[in-house]
Parts: sequence; C-alpha cells; structure tokens
Amino acid sequence: MLGRTILSRALLLRTLKNASNIKQATRNGSHGVWTYRVPPPMPSKRVTYLAQVLGGLCWWWILYHIATEPEHIYGEWPYVDPSTWSDEELGIPPDSAGPLKN
Repeated sequence: MLGRTILSRALLLRTLKNASNIKQATRNGSHGVWTYRVPPPMPSKRVTYLAQVLGGLCWWWILYHIATEPEHIYGEWPYVDPSTWSDEELGIPPDSAGPLKN
C-alpha cells in the first residue's frame, strides 16, 4: 500500500512537470500565457517589488491625507455642542404647557 502511494505521487509529480511545459497557442494577440489546469507562472521579482512599492505609495497617500485633511471624512462644518441648543430648537414644549396629550 505504501508502494502504491509513493508510485502515485511520483506519477503525479511527473505529470505536473510535463504539464507545465504544455502551452496552448496564443489567441487574440499576446495577452499573456494561457494554461489549462496548471497554476499560472509566478510574476518576476521586479513585478512583485513594483507592486509592493505602488501599494505602499497608495497607502501612504491615503493615510497622509486622512491625517492632514480630516475634513474629508468628518465634514467641513464646525462641531456644534448639543448642550447649547434650546428646548425650542429641539421641539420640546415649555413646562407650563402641561402634560402631553395622547
């Protein structure tokens, strides 16, 4: 049983190695490598590094502008203290009006 498992794994690895060399003809121009049931080729280190740099630049831009211009998130109006509002502004009837009617 162990021999069959090792043999099947060896055949699978050999098949995967052979499958990585099989490529279909490019269609519609050069839109990259087309593969079937095989993971796509890994990007080069240059592309990975460039993606990391651009992602870092984007996050720096977002966080910098949140820190330096918070009115984009909180709004541009001044904060009003609710304790300064009068009962009339809040729609509360005066105490002399009596109990509320249903």
